[in-house]
Amino acid sequence: MDKLPEDFMMEVTLSFHKVIEHYRERLTTETNPIAIAFLNATLEYVDKHPRLESGLKMEEIKVEQEAISTLLSDLFPRALTLNEIKAATVPFSDFLFNKTERFENILSHADGKEFSLLSNTDFDYFTMASGLILQTIYGANVDLSKPLHCQLPDQKGYLRTYRITYIADFVEVALKDEKYRLSDKCIKELLRNPDDKELWKSKFPKNSYTFKGFGIISLTDVTMDNAISDLKTVLLGNLGEKSNHETEKVENIFKQMFNMDDLQVGFTVYNNIDNLFESMVYSDSNSYLLGASHEKNCMNALCRESYKHLLEDFTALIITDVKNYRKTLENTFIADNLISAGINSAIFYPISHEGRLLGILELASPSKYVLNAFNARKLEDVTDYLKMALIRSEQEYETTIKALIQTECTSIHPSVQWKFEQEARRLIRARAESSDDSFRDLVFEDVSPLYGQIDVVGSSDARNEAIKIDLISQLELVSEIFAFAKANEPLPIYDQIIHRINKFQEELEFNSINANTEREIIGILEGEINPFMDHVKDLSNKLKQLVTDYENTLNPESGVIFTNRDNYDTTVQVVNERLARFLDRKQKEAQEIYPHFFERYKTDGVEHNIYVGSSIVRGQAYNPVYLYNLRLWQLQTMIQMENKFYQYQESLPVQLEAASMILVFGNTLGIRYRIDEKRFDVDGAYNARYEVVKKRIDKANIKGTQERITQKGKISIIYTNHESELEYLRYISFLQDQKYLNNEVELLELEDVQGVVGLKAIRVGVLYNRNSEDNKRLTFKDLLQELHQQ
Repeated sequence: MDKLPEDFMMEVTLSFHKVIEHYRERLTTETNPIAIAFLNATLEYVDKHPRLESGLKMEEIKVEQEAISTLLSDLFPRALTLNEIKAATVPFSDFLFNKTERFENILSHADGKEFSLLSNTDFDYFTMASGLILQTIYGANVDLSKPLHCQLPDQKGYLRTYRITYIADFVEVALKDEKYRLSDKCIKELLRNPDDKELWKSKFPKNSYTFKGFGIISLTDVTMDNAISDLKTVLLGNLGEKSNHETEKVENIFKQMFNMDDLQVGFTVYNNIDNLFESMVYSDSNSYLLGASHEKNCMNALCRESYKHLLEDFTALIITDVKNYRKTLENTFIADNLISAGINSAIFYPISHEGRLLGILELASPSKYVLNAFNARKLEDVTDYLKMALIRSEQEYETTIKALIQTECTSIHPSVQWKFEQEARRLIRARAESSDDSFRDLVFEDVSPLYGQIDVVGSSDARNEAIKIDLISQLELVSEIFAFAKANEPLPIYDQIIHRINKFQEELEFNSINANTEREIIGILEGEINPFMDHVKDLSNKLKQLVTDYENTLNPESGVIFTNRDNYDTTVQVVNERLARFLDRKQKEAQEIYPHFFERYKTDGVEHNIYVGSSIVRGQAYNPVYLYNLRLWQLQTMIQMENKFYQYQESLPVQLEAASMILVFGNTLGIRYRIDEKRFDVDGAYNARYEVVKKRIDKANIKGTQERITQKGKISIIYTNHESELEYLRYISFLQDQKYLNNEVELLELEDVQGVVGLKAIRVGVLYNRNSEDNKRLTFKDLLQELHQQ
C-alpha cells in the first residue's frame, strides 16, 4: 500500500523532524568527541535534504532512501540488521521503508508478492490515531498497548507468528483549529462508549488534527509461544475421543516449534501396573518406540541405558544417528523399529509426575542429527501441559475401566482388582480397534483355599418353633374372643370357628409345624376370622376391648402375630451383621500376613472363603509359610467369633447357640471368575469336590453314629490327610496354652459325603471369656448357665 487508508480522516505528514531536533539537543550536552563528530556530520548531511524535516510525500521516500538510512542509523544500527525485525513506516499506514535485512529476508518469502503487514491484523488506524490524540493533546489515560500479531511464511513455507510493537514516539500531534477542541464532558463520553464508531468519528471530524513524523514497527518471533498456546488448547480438549484431526494438529504444532517440515510425532503410554509400554487406545498417534507392537514389557523393549534414562532418571533419550546408535546396543528393539519407519534421528522424552512415568513423547525425523540435545530443550516448555493432559486422560481411562468392571462384573475384592483392570484394558483396546470382543473369564491357578463358618444351631427348627409359638398365641386369643361372642350372640357359625381353632391347636401342640400347616392357619386367620372382628367387637364393650387388644398384637401388613418370629429374625440379623463387621476388621490384619482373595457372606450364620497363592498377588514372592500363618489366624479368629456370638446377644430378645467349622483342603486348586454368572467358583471338575464338601460337611455325621460333626461350644476342623492333622494339633496346643481352647480334643472319622470319602475331623471345645476384667474363662456349659442367669 502506497497511501493512507481511504477512510482515514486525519492529515498525515511523513517527517523526521523529531529525530533531527533530538540530535540538535544532544549537541548541546554531548562531551564525547566521537559522538559530537557523528552528530555534526549527520546534521550537516541532513541539512542538504530539507524535505526530511519539512515533510516528504510517500513517492519521495525512494529518492531520499540513503539520507533516511543515514539519519536513522542510531535507531537502526547496522550491526543488528540481521538480528532485528524492524522497519520505519508512514504513520497509520502499512507502508514500510528502511527495513532491516532480516525483515527484508522474511518478506521475500511471501512468493514475491507485496505483503500487506498491518492489514493482516486487527490493527485499527482510526482507533489508534484518536487514542494518540486523547493521550497527547488531552492527557487522557488511554492504553494503546493492545497486542498485535501477524503471520508470515518462512523459507520452508511454514507460517511463523510475530508479535508487532508499534512505536509512535516520533509522531507529533497538533490541533488544527480550536473549534475542534474536546471538552472534558466529551472525553468522558468517548471513554464510556469505546465501541461507538459513529460517536468517535463525530468528535474527530476529518482533518481536525495533524500528525507529523514517522512510526517504527518492530516484530518479535513468538512462534514457539503461539505453538505452546495452541498445544495447550488441543491438550485441554477432549483426548478421550479418537480424532485424526487432533493428532494432525498436534504434529503441525511441533513442526512449527522445531521448524521442521519432516518432523513426525508419536506417543507411547506407560502402564505402571504391568510395567508395559502401550500404544494409545483412543488415538491414531504412532508409537515409534513400539513399532508394529501394541504393547511391550519395558525390560524387553529397552536396553539398560535407555531404561535408566526413561524409567529411572526421567531424562530424554536422544538418538542423533539411529543406525550408528544401533551398533552400540544389545537390545535393538527400538532402533529396529525406528529404522523400519525410516527414522534417522529421534527424541524420546519422558513425561513424569510425582516420581511416576506417565508416557513417552516421541519426536522423529528421517534426517540425521536434526534432532539433538539442543532443540530437545524446547520440550521443557510444554511438559507441564502434556503432564496435565495425561493425568486427566489417565483419570478418565481409569474411570472407564472401573465403569466397565462395574458393568461386566460384581463388586471385586481389592486383592484381585489388578486382574480385572488388566482384562478391562485388554477389552477397551480390543473394542477401540472395532473388535467384537467381550469380558473373558479370569482364572487364578494353584491357590490354597481356606473355608470357615459359624452357624446358628438348629436354625430352621428354632425359627419354626418361634412361628409355632406365635400361631398358638394368636389362636388362643381368637378362641377367647369367639367364646365371648357365642355367649352374646349364639350363632352356629361361632361353633364352627371354635371347632376349627381347636383342631389347629391340637395339631400344633402335638406336631412340629410345617409350611403347609402354617400356610393353612394363616389363610384362615386372614381370610375368614379377622374379617369377623368388626362385627364381633360391636356385641359388647368387653368384646370391643378384646378385639382391640387382639388387633394391636397383629402385624399390620400380614394380619398375623409375628412377635417371636420377629425376635428370632432380629437376633439372627443383628448377630450376623456384627459378626460380619468383626470378621471384616480382622481381615485387614490377615491381609498384612500376605495379600489374598477374601469373600464372606451371611446365611443363618457367617461363612467365609480365602484363596491364597502367587497367582492372586502380582510381583510379591509367595511361600507356604504364609498359608500356615493364615490357617492359624483363621482358627484364632473363629474362636474369637464364637465369643462374640454370645456377647452380642446380651441385649437381644432371643438366645441362640452356634457351631463353628473349618475346612482344610490339602491340595491347591484353581478358581475362575465366571463372567456370565458374575461370581467366583472353583475351576474344573476335579476341584469341584471341594465345593461338594463345603456344601455338605456341616450336615455330616461322625462315622457309625447319628451325631453331627458340628456341635455347639466346639470348633470342628475337617481335613483329609495326616499332615493337616499334625499341623492343626500344633495350632490347638498353642491356643490351649493361650487359654483359647479347652483340653477336650477329639480325633474323629466322618461318614462319606456324596463323592468324597476319607474325611476326618478334629473337634475341640472353646473357652469363653465372659469377663474381660478378671479374664475369666468358661466352658460352654458354664457359659449357658451364666446366660440363663441373666
